[in-house]
Amino acid sequence: MSEPTTSNGTSSDPTVRNIEEIEIPVPWGVVAGKWWGSRVQQPVLALHGWQDNAGTFDRLCPLLPPEIPILAIDLPGHGKSSHYPKGMHYFIFWDGITLIRRIVKYYGWTKITLLGHSLGGALSFMYAASFPDEVDRFISIDIAGPTVRDHHKTAASTGDCIDKFLHYETLPESKMPCYGYDEMIDLVLAAYDGSVDYDSVEVLMRRGMGLAPAHFNKEGYHFARDLRLKVALLGMFSMEQVLAYAERIKCKVLNIRADPGMKFDNPEVYANVMEVLKRTASKVVYYEIPGSHHLHLVTPDRVSKQISEFLVE
Repeated sequence: MSEPTTSNGTSSDPTVRNIEEIEIPVPWGVVAGKWWGSRVQQPVLALHGWQDNAGTFDRLCPLLPPEIPILAIDLPGHGKSSHYPKGMHYFIFWDGITLIRRIVKYYGWTKITLLGHSLGGALSFMYAASFPDEVDRFISIDIAGPTVRDHHKTAASTGDCIDKFLHYETLPESKMPCYGYDEMIDLVLAAYDGSVDYDSVEVLMRRGMGLAPAHFNKEGYHFARDLRLKVALLGMFSMEQVLAYAERIKCKVLNIRADPGMKFDNPEVYANVMEVLKRTASKVVYYEIPGSHHLHLVTPDRVSKQISEFLVE
């Protein structure tokens, strides 16, 4: 098996992580990522939130123990990773289980450690439940498990989601919106509704946007992520399903809940999942920390100590 593509320089300072851009081959293209630290040690696999990218960990990684390498990936359709082929839906809370498995098998890892924010935390939860003897520990930031949505809302929105999916799939490149840099940053800042600040948006957009291709005949920037991700809300979970998966988790768990953090349709699910994990997981560490949903990006100093202690224990 060939080695992933790498780039960027190295440092002779053992307290500073080298950072390399990598590409992992998958059947539909590549999964891109940033590898922080040693390439001869098994890294923590870091997974970002919905419509974010690997840059979400850019401010946190430098604050974590330098002897622990971290591979932060762009999930399919995000950042620099390949989009799914036309005709394929994104089932965001399910797809990541197979993706993690592909990466684990590609590198030949054993007893892995996962670090996830939001969707990435839910995927860590799902992988730990699906392969309970193969996960040593996982860290979940501002989510307990897959999101449980109101079934009536899901039923009412299904038809609209399918029509939007088909529209995005057939949208010609010439119709793809392009923006000036400042306009792009302001749009993203408004969309996140207070969860991130201006500087954090700039960090995310290093991987989240690109110059409009010449054949667009437009100047400016476009979003790198797949438009179809906007309608990736099919395949949602019931509370019973989430709790059934929680019962299978055996590994050590660190859960960091932001305050006020993200608002959920069914906020009681969070506490219910944590109660199950306390019975089934080998260890559960739980913190409530002041901050927004993206507190690991906006205020990484508030969570770095807790995460570092959990990783090195």
